[in-house]
Amino acid sequence: MLRFLVLLLVLLNAGYYAWSHEMLQAYGFAPAAQGEPDRLKQQIRPELLIILSAEQARQAEAAPPVAQAAPICLQAGLFDDIQAAVLRQSAQTTLPAGVWSLEEISEPARWIVYMGKYPDALTLARKRAELLALNVRLEPIENPALANGLSLGGFDSQARATAELAALSKRGVHTAQVLQERAETHASMFRITQVDDALRARIDALRPALAGKTLRPCS
Repeated sequence: MLRFLVLLLVLLNAGYYAWSHEMLQAYGFAPAAQGEPDRLKQQIRPELLIILSAEQARQAEAAPPVAQAAPICLQAGLFDDIQAAVLRQSAQTTLPAGVWSLEEISEPARWIVYMGKYPDALTLARKRAELLALNVRLEPIENPALANGLSLGGFDSQARATAELAALSKRGVHTAQVLQERAETHASMFRITQVDDALRARIDALRPALAGKTLRPCS
């Protein structure tokens, strides 16, 4: 019996030796490969690994965390109904829910005291100089159809514009008239709240739907 146990132990040791040294690999018996080539294949982007010295490690631990920009609010507008529909569809697929809105805004009619149109830039410049000499305040004209003319003030009603025209006439301003520069309009203002670094990348994909308008800080 003792001889049998000794013989069995010798056979087991011999079998383990043959298995561990891959002598039975041809028969499908071999330990899992643990060589360096297999370990290298399991590495994920090893080129990003940076070995720091002890001093560099201490400096990295002492360095303050990188501060992220505080979230801000951005807005763009105004958009007509068609532009707002396109922008709404794009925002729904691009931005998270709850961070953007399209607010309908009613813009009142605008009336101006107007002089012009003038036939050329020289005449326009001469008339501008005459009005400035009278200390008359000039304003930019928003309506392209009235370009090459001068706005002596904008008002939210025809009555107020007419009253200003009468006051200017007493100061020596002639040939001016009251015109409606803009009719009452209904449009939409697009607003994005809490814009942080993570959201800015998504906003770039939204720009084609902004109809050429620029996102600016909310007022």
